Amino acid sequence: MMKFFDKSSILKAESFFRRDLVNSISGYKSLNLIGTQDRDGRTNLSPFSQVFHIGATPPLVGVLFRPNTVARHTLENILNTGYFTLNHVTEEFFKQAHQTAARYEESEFEATGIEKVYNEGFFAPFVAKSPVQVGCKLVEYQTLQVNGTVLVIASIELLCVDEKGLRADGSLDLNKLGTVTVSGLDEYHLGKKLARLSYPKPGKELEEI
Repeated sequence: MMKFFDKSSILKAESFFRRDLVNSISGYKSLNLIGTQDRDGRTNLSPFSQVFHIGATPPLVGVLFRPNTVARHTLENILNTGYFTLNHVTEEFFKQAHQTAARYEESEFEATGIEKVYNEGFFAPFVAKSPVQVGCKLVEYQTLQVNGTVLVIASIELLCVDEKGLRADGSLDLNKLGTVTVSGLDEYHLGKKLARLSYPKPGKELEEI
């Protein structure tokens, strides 16, 4: 039995219900820890589920930030330095990753016990245990007029991948890497592969590859 909501009923719902409902309807989302540091070397680490692919040539990613109406250390560091990292989360440290969302005065790396590492002289810190580590450089950003959220677009400058999850064709086997995904704001999952399918063409049956 389906339950129906119109826009009016969603807006009239209790704030916690509306928040959790709307955050869940997009389904499973990618989970990344974003690592930054300011010009004085103070580091910051925070979980994000609003990271998405923009293009491959050149390699670009987008990140959506909540309105910049209060202190947003991650966003501020990115705008001030131009650099940040994306780091996949695994089952080994997903609880620590969740805890980085707390408002610490000290660095979240130190507060949660997540080890940082600097790869190839890149400005921003990576998560040492992450099987996929992406070094990003700010290309452009804009504040969306519809609700004040901030869209950051960045180029991929450095990529470090655990070889066990890197296929010959360049795709990643996220099951082998143990990448954790998230739904809503606080529910974590391990992906389960159903199949990998061939490129769809009219009149040709799909094949598992």
